[in-house]
Amino acid sequence: MQKNMGTIDRTIRILLAVAVALLWWSGQISGTLAIVLGVFAGVFVLTSMVSFCPLYAPFGLSTCKRN
Repeated sequence: MQKNMGTIDRTIRILLAVAVALLWWSGQISGTLAIVLGVFAGVFVLTSMVSFCPLYAPFGLSTCKRN
């Protein structure tokens, strides 16, 4: 599993996950929408932690800087 996510990509994903958590915590989202966005937020955090996005791989995309 080769890294295919750069720092900016990872940061944006973490910020989106935090935004979803704050919306849920403040009661702005609930029900099915909260569940769906919560799953996406969890995937964003997981992929950010491992610096690998499985959706980028089949298309050969990468946001990493190459030396």
